[in-house]
Amino acid sequence: MPAPRYLDLLARLGAAQALGVELGLEPVRRALALLGDPQRQFAAVQIAGTNGKGSTAAMAEAILRAAGYRTGLYTSPHLARFTERIRVSGRELDGDRLAALDREVAATGVPLTYFEIATVLGFLALAEEAVEIAVLETGLGGRLDAVTAAEPLATAITSIGIDHTGYLGGTLCAIAREKAGILKPGVVCFLGRLPAEADHEIAQIAAEVGAPLARLGQDFQAPVGPLGLAGPHQRDNAAVATALAGAAAARLGRALDPQIVGRALASAVWPGRLERLGDDLLLDCAHNAEGASALAAALPELAGGRRVVLLISIARDKDPEAILAALAPVSSAVVATRSESQRALPPGVLATHARHFFAEVAAHDDVTEALAAARGLAGPGGLVVVCGSMFLVGTLRARLLGEPVDALATADPVSGVGSGSAGDGAVTSPRR
Repeated sequence: MPAPRYLDLLARLGAAQALGVELGLEPVRRALALLGDPQRQFAAVQIAGTNGKGSTAAMAEAILRAAGYRTGLYTSPHLARFTERIRVSGRELDGDRLAALDREVAATGVPLTYFEIATVLGFLALAEEAVEIAVLETGLGGRLDAVTAAEPLATAITSIGIDHTGYLGGTLCAIAREKAGILKPGVVCFLGRLPAEADHEIAQIAAEVGAPLARLGQDFQAPVGPLGLAGPHQRDNAAVATALAGAAAARLGRALDPQIVGRALASAVWPGRLERLGDDLLLDCAHNAEGASALAAALPELAGGRRVVLLISIARDKDPEAILAALAPVSSAVVATRSESQRALPPGVLATHARHFFAEVAAHDDVTEALAAARGLAGPGGLVVVCGSMFLVGTLRARLLGEPVDALATADPVSGVGSGSAGDGAVTSPRR
């Protein structure tokens, strides 16, 4: 039998996209059991939240790695390569290596969706790489998300906002209940700054489960000192990351040196999150109203008085007017374009929404032409902000930096998530 290649793994993931999203833990647990329960071979922390969980995961991993642990990091979605999701000691694992491990996952014979394959493969890879502690980002919700099959030493919920309502419910309380599904008996959960109704809902579930809660601003504070990740919202994410890493290290019998923590936070990176490319381009993966508000809060300082032009694509299941309304006070013009996602709004439709908030609006189907138009509108000394879609940010970032892109694009079959095109109609009922 020929050795599996990375392209074989991508092909299998691509085929699994058609299964859609089936929330539920039983298939994942069955596959993991057949593989020897690799998730029990390393310590872990788990992070959920509407926004901020990826940045928090990146900073928590950076702290633990700087403290001398052999770390794993499992995140989703990816921007340009599936291998971005599974990292050991800060480095993406080799695609062919992952393909070889996926042969073991496939051999279990358990039917798994795209995200379930990715999660089981991630747990297996981290165990095979003998990581001491893994930082795990929840994919969607928490209660029925595949990552919740892990057994964390500590958990965190960074934020609660309205997003993915077709899966999680249309109210903050409903979404909070789903996120609170990561809580475990006797395992502390660190909470970011949550809306009061969401906090109340989580507190009720925590009491039922027997999970102690620690709240930002009451039980732990935001760190002082420089951060590698830009934006005022990252101060809160850094607080959660520091508390989470500290709790995990304490459970493993080691206290964290504050100087090491400070250096790790100052040097942490997370691509596509208020990331500068040159002097005139800023990339941010804000793709919902809450993310747009965080971007808007950061832009005045980052733009430094310069003219700001948005280069934007938005998925059809998002609220374009809420996103544009948040960004309108801090930007001057919009160039609407279309990411590679099949769920992206047509540029003309997005431009119609934008004209409710902006006097200067253009639309270009081709991303390269759209970037040129945005730079033209920004003028000398202006700033172009690419946002609204992780698809758009991932594609453009890889193209501009000359980084490798998967030969076969794959994505979690949830609107606006992943890199590449997710087909329509890939939504199924949660497994119960």
